[in-house]
Amino acid sequence: MSDPHPHHVDDPADETALERIVGRSPSRLGVGRRGTRPRTSSVLSFRADHARARDAVLTKVPNEVIEENGLLAIRSRISDQDEYLARPDLGRQLSEGTRSTIREECTLDPDVQVVVCDGLSSTAVEANVPDLLPTLVQGLEDRGFEVGTPLFVRFGRVDVMDVIGETLGANVVVNLIGERPGLNTAESLSAYLVYDPQPGEPTAKKSVISNIHADGIPAVEAGAQIVDLVETIYETQASGVDLA
Repeated sequence: MSDPHPHHVDDPADETALERIVGRSPSRLGVGRRGTRPRTSSVLSFRADHARARDAVLTKVPNEVIEENGLLAIRSRISDQDEYLARPDLGRQLSEGTRSTIREECTLDPDVQVVVCDGLSSTAVEANVPDLLPTLVQGLEDRGFEVGTPLFVRFGRVDVMDVIGETLGANVVVNLIGERPGLNTAESLSAYLVYDPQPGEPTAKKSVISNIHADGIPAVEAGAQIVDLVETIYETQASGVDLA
């Protein structure tokens, strides 16, 4: 929360208990009021956080960020942001032309294919991928995995990782994707992992590490956790609900 004060309740019945409750959650608790209305500071804070959330959804990951992180850029079958929000099914698909391109330009049959998707928060990609991606790739290579050509998918949804994995013949796919922003943070990233990706399989077949951001799981720590999970998935040949 952008409001630095512990609470704004006038004359609370139990000051200590209220401070303890407010201090244990980033939610908007104990914001108080002026008469019958919210305090001006609360309204302004809400509007500012709401604006950051909208920006995260509506802005695009800059090309500079994609290039600086060594990502090969492709796009799903979505043509613009309005279609992306209205047609999530197309965000899970690639055109035949795009599939041919990645067959020609990417490593085939890798042990692990890493994908970055803008998803519903370009801000999350910008904030976390520069630290997370090198940690992840280096960690995988140190454990002997062959890592495929890292891809960036504009207008990508979670399950686009399945068609990419099938096209490239990857054993395991990791999809780093910006999550739907909330009013606490617009920078939350998730990592979805799947063994033997097959289009049409339920998302329950995927494992996930979520809440990757500065106030959740820091990017570097998340990279190490993903490497451990990839190793487990590879050894057991299972992910998601199939991973005992």
